[in-house]
Amino acid sequence: MFEGLFQPMHLIVVLFIALLVFGPRKLPELGKGLGDGIRSFKDSMREKEASPATEQAADPAKTSTVTGA
Repeated sequence: MFEGLFQPMHLIVVLFIALLVFGPRKLPELGKGLGDGIRSFKDSMREKEASPATEQAADPAKTSTVTGA
């Protein structure tokens, strides 16, 4: 379905249209904003993955199993 979607000519056309729509002064700002957003997303995902392991290590009572009466 997406075979050949990212061919060099297609990317050049998309970049040219973006240049026409946003202008040469806005493109660096848009790229910086996009990069910051992606970086923030990755950082939050790393924190979310590390958070359960940190909570279990900090509170051993939660990880112990209770055998019944």
